[in-house]
Amino acid sequence: MKRILLLLFISFYVQAQKVDTVLVPSASMNKSIKNVVILPDSYDKESEFPVLYLLHGYSGNHSSWIKTKPELPQLASLYKMIIVCPDGQNSWYWDSPENPSMRYETYVSKELVGYMDQTYKTKKSPSGRAVTGLSMGGHGGLWLGIRNQNVFGACGSMSGGVDIRPFPNNWEMKKSLGELADKPENWENHTVINQLHKIQPGKLSIMIDCGTGDFFYAVNKALHEKLLYMNIPHDYTERPGVHNGDYWKVAIEYQMLYFSRFFKQ
Repeated sequence: MKRILLLLFISFYVQAQKVDTVLVPSASMNKSIKNVVILPDSYDKESEFPVLYLLHGYSGNHSSWIKTKPELPQLASLYKMIIVCPDGQNSWYWDSPENPSMRYETYVSKELVGYMDQTYKTKKSPSGRAVTGLSMGGHGGLWLGIRNQNVFGACGSMSGGVDIRPFPNNWEMKKSLGELADKPENWENHTVINQLHKIQPGKLSIMIDCGTGDFFYAVNKALHEKLLYMNIPHDYTERPGVHNGDYWKVAIEYQMLYFSRFFKQ
C-alpha cells in the first residue's frame, strides 16, 4: 500500500510541474530555436499566467538555467508564473548590425513572445511579462526590456555585461558588432548603459544584481549611478560574490520575488 501511495505521489509531482523543450520557428532567421518552458503546478486550474523570459549567458544554451537552478519548477509553482528559457546562442540578444543571420532581439521580443501568447495561457500585456538573465543574458534582459517597453513591463540583470565597451575582444561580440576600432558607432549604440534615455517614466520596473567580486561589478555600479543621476527608479543589489553559478542560484530567487511582486501590482 505504501509503495502504491509513493508511486501516486511521484506521478502527481511529475504532472504538477511540467518542464518541456519546445521548438519555436523564427521567420527572421529562417530556423527553429529550442526553448525550455516551465509550467507551474496550477497551470490547469487558472485562466492566465505571467511569463518570465530567462536568458542564459555566453557559451550557454536553453537548458543552462534548469541545470544551474534545478528548483526552477518549484519556484514557478510558488510564484504562479511560466518560465521560458530560450537558446540565444552567443548573440548577446541583439539584432546584429553586421550579421543578418543573428536577430535575437526580434526572436525573443516578437517571435517567441508571440508563440507563447498563441500557445499557452499567458497574460498578454507588458504587465504580465518580465525578462532577465545572467552575464550575457543580464545584458540581454536590460537590452530587451528597455528597447521593448510595449512588450515587457519589467526587466533585470544578474552579473550582467551592462557596458560592453571595456571588453572589445571578449565573448565573440565583434562577430556581431565588428571591430571596435572599425565600427565604434556599433559599440556605442549596442551597450545597455547608452540606452537609458529610452526608458519612459513609470513604464518599466528594473532590477540589477551583481557580486562585488565580479569582473562586471564596475560596469554595474556605473549603471546604477547613471540611473540615479537620471532619476530612473530601479532596484539595485550588490553582495559578496563572483561570476559563477553559486551566485546566480541565489540571485534568481531575489529576482523572481521581485518580478512576482511586479506581476501582482
